[in-house]
Amino acid sequence: MARLADLAVSTIAVDVGASSGRRRFRRHLPLSLLVGGALVVVLVFIAATAQWIAPFPYDQMHIRDRFMAPSLHYLAGTDEYGRDVFSRLLFGSQLSLVLGVTATMISMGVGVPLGLVAGYRRGAVDEVIMRVLELMMAFPPIMLVLLILAITPPSLIKTSVAIGILAVAPIARVTRSVTLDLMSGEFVEAARARGERLHYMLLRELLPNVWPVLMVEASLRVVFAVLLGAVLSFLGFGVQPPAADWGLMISNGRAFVDTAPWISLAPGMAMSLTVIAISLLGDGLREVLDPRLGGR
Repeated sequence: MARLADLAVSTIAVDVGASSGRRRFRRHLPLSLLVGGALVVVLVFIAATAQWIAPFPYDQMHIRDRFMAPSLHYLAGTDEYGRDVFSRLLFGSQLSLVLGVTATMISMGVGVPLGLVAGYRRGAVDEVIMRVLELMMAFPPIMLVLLILAITPPSLIKTSVAIGILAVAPIARVTRSVTLDLMSGEFVEAARARGERLHYMLLRELLPNVWPVLMVEASLRVVFAVLLGAVLSFLGFGVQPPAADWGLMISNGRAFVDTAPWISLAPGMAMSLTVIAISLLGDGLREVLDPRLGGR
């Protein structure tokens, strides 16, 4: 009977929490979530349909039309090879989103389990995991990524893996911190009293209560990955020519800033808009999912 009572209390608590979250989501939709979500949807649509809506192939050259200013024919002008900058911007959104999402998935897939185990087990397990992660965080981010990429020739996948590894430690620390706060909850004590196993505790009890914070953290990590990927391409360690990468486009346009500023300005503006959109989305999710901000 005691076991059935514990199960009933746990089920009711989960249902009440879920219903409260749904009500809060319906009643409170911050402007940042609406604007950021709309911009992200537009960005994803552009990336998914770039090959159909782009006026030209991203690598098609028009030598006679080099350094053409923005016009109705070339909406964002042309670069030093006569390539349409607007078309390259559209294709570049694919690379940026693939890089950001892939790197974030890698870091979440490794960091979240480590953080959950460290926060739940504590003791020696926690010490070992956190000391290794702190050792990773001791290296400057750019230096650590360059060290990883220097071993093999750079590519989009290798850049995504390198950036994903770099973000494992911050995500694990956030997950551990939230898990430690949850360990004093009654639902955890009830599950322990029922004799639940480790995988059940982590996946069924702790993870559903950690994911709202992780969604916000994931949005921040996507922004970080997009920016760091552009920096690596700018330095020549990311995506290689003739790929339509925003960081690479900015790097190639540096020599022509005085005569053709649109070559670097257009990808810079596209990157800024992407970062703002994802940041607004993350901030809106935080306001909706964080119960401490429910009264705002």
